[in-house]
Amino acid sequence: MGILAGMGLVLMAADAAHASSALQQSFLQPMGPVAGEQLSHLLRVIAITMVVILPVLVGVPFILWRYRYAKPKGDYAPEWEFSKKLEWALWGVPVLVVAVLASWLWYSTDKLDPYEPLGPDPLQVQAIGLDWKWIFIYPEEGIATVNELAVPVGRPVELTLTTDTVMQSLLISSLTGQIYAMPGMTTKLNFSAIRIGDAEGENTQFNGTGFGRQKFIVRALEPADYAAWTASGASGATLDEPTYAILRRQSVLADARRDLGMERNAIPIMMTLGQDGVFDRIVAKYHQRAKGTAGEPWGGTGLPESGTNEAAQ
Repeated sequence: MGILAGMGLVLMAADAAHASSALQQSFLQPMGPVAGEQLSHLLRVIAITMVVILPVLVGVPFILWRYRYAKPKGDYAPEWEFSKKLEWALWGVPVLVVAVLASWLWYSTDKLDPYEPLGPDPLQVQAIGLDWKWIFIYPEEGIATVNELAVPVGRPVELTLTTDTVMQSLLISSLTGQIYAMPGMTTKLNFSAIRIGDAEGENTQFNGTGFGRQKFIVRALEPADYAAWTASGASGATLDEPTYAILRRQSVLADARRDLGMERNAIPIMMTLGQDGVFDRIVAKYHQRAKGTAGEPWGGTGLPESGTNEAAQ
């Protein structure tokens, strides 16, 4: 009963999350193997902890009934002070539960290593965290997007991350776990999608007034639809140094679109790459500055230029 109740709570939470938005927002609605393993780990934890919880739920009412004042059935044993069987149960079961939980956690942590590829020929995507938006670069396709990440179903994805502002943390709950990014450094996140759908990604590290709107859409597309999506980027704007300087400002997506001369709304931006190696250039500029290398890096390495107050609205 306890296990069924725990699983029922998980299913109800999944239904509630599904009803709250058209975007998948929880690992309770897994779209890939990483989130699927996270859900499996949760169910294992619920099942194992029921070994401790069920005796309490059953034993407390039983003890209250058996040793009640009216018609007591328990033996009166004032000299009783030790029971080897009871001590083994009280200490042995929790120790066993902790050992099992620890081994399962070790297994899941090793299996979900974000740096471990999920298959051959992963799609290479590079992510740059800004205030308060994300730039995703597809070096093989020669395109870049702002606040939209599209991946083909069935193909592994290797996402390489950095940030051109303060430390940030990327999370796509229904596809993969959370990972941090820092300026001048790179981290990797490997995942894949096993079914089509739209999910929500976000920055979970507070970084200013527009933090609550630093979310992006993740699209898991059929390979043919993904090819059409990448082809549509050829007609967009160009990600060059002046464009990047505007994007690096402290502004949300709608204000960035306005500053780029586009209609002010929250629709993601698709661009072509003005040159190769944009991501590497953003990472390297922090090391160049530390070494005193001459030359003005893209967007600078100091605090981003403040946008308008509309970003906080």
